[in-house]
Amino acid sequence: MKKNDELKVFCKNTNEYIGIEGGDTLLDLYETIKDRLNLRGDAVCVMVNNKVEDLHYPVYAPKHIEYVDIMPNTGYRVFTRSLCMVLYKALNDLYPGKRLCIQHSISNGHYCQIKHEEDFLTPDIISSLKQRMSQIIDADIKFVRRERLTTEVIEMFRKQGLKDKVRLLEGVNQLYTVYYKLDDIIDSFYGPLVPSTGMLKVFDLVPYERGMLLLGPDRKNIDQVAIGEPQPKLFQAFTDYINFNKVIRLGDVGELNRAIKEGYASLLINVVEALHNKHFIQIADEITRRYHEGGARVVLIAGPSSSGKTTSSKRLAIQLMTNYIVPKVIELDNYFVNRDRTPRDEDGDYDYESLYALDLEQFNKDVTDLLAGKEVAMPTYNFKKGEREYLGNTLKLEQGDILLMEGIHGLNPELTRNIPEHQKFRLFVSALTTLSIDDHNWIGTYDNRLLRRIIRDHKYRGSSALDTIRRWPSVRRGEDKWIMPFHENADAMFNSSLLFELAVMKNYALPILQQVPSNTPEYAEATRLIKFLNYFEPLDEKDIPSTSLLREFLGGSSFHY
Repeated sequence: MKKNDELKVFCKNTNEYIGIEGGDTLLDLYETIKDRLNLRGDAVCVMVNNKVEDLHYPVYAPKHIEYVDIMPNTGYRVFTRSLCMVLYKALNDLYPGKRLCIQHSISNGHYCQIKHEEDFLTPDIISSLKQRMSQIIDADIKFVRRERLTTEVIEMFRKQGLKDKVRLLEGVNQLYTVYYKLDDIIDSFYGPLVPSTGMLKVFDLVPYERGMLLLGPDRKNIDQVAIGEPQPKLFQAFTDYINFNKVIRLGDVGELNRAIKEGYASLLINVVEALHNKHFIQIADEITRRYHEGGARVVLIAGPSSSGKTTSSKRLAIQLMTNYIVPKVIELDNYFVNRDRTPRDEDGDYDYESLYALDLEQFNKDVTDLLAGKEVAMPTYNFKKGEREYLGNTLKLEQGDILLMEGIHGLNPELTRNIPEHQKFRLFVSALTTLSIDDHNWIGTYDNRLLRRIIRDHKYRGSSALDTIRRWPSVRRGEDKWIMPFHENADAMFNSSLLFELAVMKNYALPILQQVPSNTPEYAEATRLIKFLNYFEPLDEKDIPSTSLLREFLGGSSFHY
């Protein structure tokens, strides 16, 4: 086949058709046109017909392609996965037989431990691992993508001692499995890797809590390493659930699938729901203790999208009432400023997620008056008119009453700047996923929440998965600006994730995701989520109680939303 004659690809980066030899890889093409691509650094992967592929992808037919650098989430995931495989190789080279466990993302990086040996990672060992990683990166070793019969891959993983991957693949009905080879080791990921280790020079490996933190490039400056920040409260919230997973011997998808197949699903649901209930009781008891000591008159509940804040506030309210405290609810949305005073975002649209979309002066005055025992006229926001109205609604706190407010800004000190600190109790709610696909593949909390939102938006708002996926980056930007910087201000953290929920959501999400058209950019994210969900054994929802937090998204809740 002749170049520039019969076979051409359309490159979105340059907006042109480019000839290519049949069988050439997109890395070959990249080397000839990279100066024209206007990327913010090297390409780490490529979108082929709106699906993420590695750069070694061979071309035999016309394709629509787009080279991707590290800046978007897609590229950053590719970089991070590749860095994780280098860490695994470094550990295998220096300390063969030790099992690397990449538990979760935190503090701008990924927290790693050695499985069953929490005291193994001393500063000297971490330093030696970092040095070996640098050597592997300097050697610029190629990541080799291979695809073999799943039965063969299982045996290769078994020989390498990767029991978690064996357990996962034995429960997944797929004929072939993709894996990557790096020198003398193999590993598998649910996405592509960079072409070679030489592209991974910007990284760090530092001691963190009882393990180590693997850091990649800073998201705003890819030439510098991200800076790890202490997040002790968030880390403890993750650790509490990881310890619970160990007790019930269920920490990865393979173990979850086995429990479902062996008929333990109902017991698992009951135990996990009981854990949620226990935590609501503990939080309510702490609020009650502070209330009777003269504090905790205002409870502020905050968290990112689809964390289950609404159900959390309702279940917490019930527990407070069993402690003889009556919650009185204030809807923060009713304190929006009039539309003509609403801030605008970088695209010129109204920014309702901005703290300054709220009338902070009026809000603080009303809360201060309520805490002083006054009766206060409460506003109602008319979203059609874009104006705040007063329709005769009033509120007064009686003996035994407490204010309860849910909103994204609850942890931001500026929201309640005129309220004495001792009178506030702040609760951070998020789905901190502690279930892993396997030891080297974690489940992102963002993915869990995105799937919840896709299901909820489709069921209750008539939105397609395409619409939800398209809006998600904007939602994430708002969270990163207005919520995440303040979560360590929380007096308590509630992990709203449920170990079994992804197996249940699979039944709901797959049909919705499969409707995303292949000719849209959002198709890449849809196919990634579909691949991810296909690792799970499906679980029926029949045993999930009507008070479950998951019912906020699936339907069938006994609460009114």
